[in-house]
Amino acid sequence: MVFVKKRLDQKTKTSKNFERYFYVSLRVLKSLFSSMTRVKLLRLYLLSPEGSEFFVRELTRDLDEQINSIRRELENLEKIGMLSSKTRERKKYYRVNVKFPILEELRSIFQKAESTSLKILKKIQKMGRLDLLVLTGSFVGVPNNVDLVAIGNLDKKKLSDYLSRELTNELKSEIRYSVFSQEDFLYRLECKDKFSYDLLKDSKNLIMMNKIEKKIEDVVGT
Repeated sequence: MVFVKKRLDQKTKTSKNFERYFYVSLRVLKSLFSSMTRVKLLRLYLLSPEGSEFFVRELTRDLDEQINSIRRELENLEKIGMLSSKTRERKKYYRVNVKFPILEELRSIFQKAESTSLKILKKIQKMGRLDLLVLTGSFVGVPNNVDLVAIGNLDKKKLSDYLSRELTNELKSEIRYSVFSQEDFLYRLECKDKFSYDLLKDSKNLIMMNKIEKKIEDVVGT
């Protein structure tokens, strides 16, 4: 009976340890993905060569985010143990903590996401002239009526077959999309079309390619 009680106590202890670890992991994951600035930082750190380190102003420039947002998210990531920091030549450098418990799992998530988005870009590039490609909606986890917007002179049948069949089957989810010619999209911007403006303005959206950046700036600046 004593032996059985010990086994039960051990089992209970193991169960409690697992439960504690499970909820700690949930809190960590929730904190990891709660802001787009943080997602950008995670992507940079997890997909950069091992040992890469960056300082605040460098990250502000490279990620096109406000310095206060970058500083706050770096502190959050350091607090949960994913990043470590050290000061050198009056600059504070942050790098990945290789002992972070779920580091490889997180890296795998970002590698898979990166692989999928690049695959989509390469596929669509083969369907004609692609000027601008934006992933939004389900691809970036924000509510939207579309998931993908392609601008250019593309073979619409090939694009429809790929997005409606091949990609939908691969991702197990329907892909909602819109296609515009370059002229039509620029005209929409000129007319202050909210959809077109929000597509470019929302930092959560992922711009995979933009060959008409200068033309867009000319139109928006008018």
